[in-house]
Formats: sequence, C-alpha cells, structure tokens
Amino acid sequence: MTASRLHRLRDNEVFWQLVRFGIAGGLSTVIYSAVYLPLAWWVFGERLSVLAVAPAFVVAAAVGFVLHSRWSFKGYGTRDTSGRQQAKFLAVQLSGMALNLAFTWIITGPLFHGPAWAPLVPCIFVTPLATFALNRQLVFK
Repeated sequence: MTASRLHRLRDNEVFWQLVRFGIAGGLSTVIYSAVYLPLAWWVFGERLSVLAVAPAFVVAAAVGFVLHSRWSFKGYGTRDTSGRQQAKFLAVQLSGMALNLAFTWIITGPLFHGPAWAPLVPCIFVTPLATFALNRQLVFK
C-alpha cells in the first residue's frame, strides 16, 4: 500500500465509522449470543430457538444504541432529542431483528433443522452490515 493510500484510508470518515461500528457491534454480538444461546439451548430448546431471538435482540439493541450514538457515530450528523431519532433507531433495530428471526427460522426450523448456533453466522456477518447502512442513512445522518 502506498503512503497516499494510507493517508486516504486514515482520513476516510466512513471507514473509521465502520471500524467503530464493528467494535461496538462486536460487543453487541457477544451480548446477543450470551442471551440467545442459553435461551435457545435450555429454555426454548433448539427446535424453538427462534423464540430466543427477540429477548436477545432487545438487550443487544439497548447496549448498541448507547454505544453507537455516543461512539460509533459520534460527531457525525445531528442528534434529535424529540424522540424521532430513537424511533428511527428502533425501526432499524426491528429490521435487524426481522433478519435474525428469518435466519433463525430458516436454519433451525422445519426446512433445515440446523443447530441453534448456526444462525449466528449470518446474524454476525449480514445483519450488522445492513443495520450500519440503515443507521448511517436514516438515524445518524
């Protein structure tokens, strides 16, 4: 990599937002997994693991809002204290939860009968990218 490319990367605001989003999202993912897996394995059972998605997502989203609003998107866009920004964040999180529900239902449900841990793969790699894009365009613009 040339020095000019390194300087452009260093100065690229979106790149650093994505890095911060990834770190905060990584912590949220650990929290999501820490809530989801015990519920899926011991409370609901693997065949009904889709029921563990909502409580896990709510806990992770609450932590995520604090981290993203105060760190990932700090200094980017505006902050709305009227509640509209929180409502938009909630809508984005609900779309992320819908993705996780779909991944979990498809993978662990009657179609594939996969193990409860398997939906974590697309939940970790697909959902965060989708919610990053939506947060950047709709919530923290």
